[in-house]
Amino acid sequence: MSLKDRLGSQNPGTPVDDVASTRVAVSSSKDAVKRHLHYLLIEEMGVEIGTSDTDDAMLRIRIERKLNDLLDRETTPLSASDRKEIVLDVIDNVLGYGPIQTLLEDPEITEIMVNNTDTIYIERKGRIYETERRFIDEAHLLRIIDKIVSQVGRRIDESSPMVDARLADGSRVNAVIHPLAINGPMLTIRKFSKDPFTVDDLVNFGTITSNVAAFLDVCVKGKLNVLISGGTGTGKTTLLNVVSSFVPGDERIITIEDAAELRLSQEHVLRLESRPPNIEGKGEVTIRDLVRNSLRMRPDRIIVGEVRGAEALDMLQAMNTGHEGSISTVHSNSPRDALARLETMVLMGGLDLPIRAIREQLSSALDLIVHLSRLRDGSRKVIQIAEVGGMEGDTIIMQDIFYYDFSMGLDEDGRFTGRLKSTGLRPAFTQRLEDVGIHTAGDLFAYEPPARR
Repeated sequence: MSLKDRLGSQNPGTPVDDVASTRVAVSSSKDAVKRHLHYLLIEEMGVEIGTSDTDDAMLRIRIERKLNDLLDRETTPLSASDRKEIVLDVIDNVLGYGPIQTLLEDPEITEIMVNNTDTIYIERKGRIYETERRFIDEAHLLRIIDKIVSQVGRRIDESSPMVDARLADGSRVNAVIHPLAINGPMLTIRKFSKDPFTVDDLVNFGTITSNVAAFLDVCVKGKLNVLISGGTGTGKTTLLNVVSSFVPGDERIITIEDAAELRLSQEHVLRLESRPPNIEGKGEVTIRDLVRNSLRMRPDRIIVGEVRGAEALDMLQAMNTGHEGSISTVHSNSPRDALARLETMVLMGGLDLPIRAIREQLSSALDLIVHLSRLRDGSRKVIQIAEVGGMEGDTIIMQDIFYYDFSMGLDEDGRFTGRLKSTGLRPAFTQRLEDVGIHTAGDLFAYEPPARR
């Protein structure tokens, strides 16, 4: 006899299908009540809610009191827990970010992906899961999107249906609406930890080893130009934030980003953020404009959040004209691909430069490329660190300093057990570091063979 038949025989008046139907009906009733209360609250308190100078704590108390009054008039039978859930959800919808508010507050969630009003996915520990959260309707989702982007002076409408923005905690936001979004508004939020990760955190996560952390520390203090590469969601910005923390506190640092995400602990930090064009198509300030302007601001360090266009040429020229110690990130599949991408970006500047001239600029400007990858088990790790040497013919010379040993295999949970190992090659720039009084430990570059061939 099946489970359904057994349950049915034990309680003939309550078949399994009827129980499931009852649960769905209760859930639908609660959703209907939430939707109804949400509209009533906006109708009766809309002006007060929209006033920016209203005290948040007092406003929340008044909204909660109003919701309880409205619930007392509600004819739908509701338990005490149902009432509490409805009140909290409606408050989140009105004052917070709706159904994604609790997801934003969950420290384990690293990404929130809203595909449409009824489909919300999250990323937790590198794995993607679907949630049961949903928006009331498309207008509700649009209101939340508009609330997010307006807080940082951005706009989103039919004339500008795609936007990059950020939340107050630095979390990165991307939104796309009609007419570009065919199935309804889409929202993607890449969360950042409330407390920025430290180098010790990355060592504990297995992203880097303590040896590599010590190596990156001396490279930054020695004013080497470092490029962090990797694919989408591999942790480039997180590593950039950690690597930037190695910059001495007495230096003048200028950060340049599309959306300000870096959180440096040094005191002398100047933060610049690009600006999109206004509704008339004017007033745009690009990353390239900011890089050029930063050279007039007497920087000791220039940190570019991500190089993705013609600003690559200005950054390389800065590195080659005395502005040492620059750090940036770029999307790529490998350190060699990172150089190829930079070549392409330089050509995007519209200058008809020969490839060899661009490669000479690259080889003399960059010292080190740190490459990250998100592995199949969801972990994010540095898998390659390569030194950029000179030119051999028309080819840029590169040599690996550290490599990730995949041959160490997987554990019983399917997680990679490998780690970064030294290739045994001592980088040529260590002599430059020694010349300025920065010493590297003798065993830092001791050869570590792979686990097996």
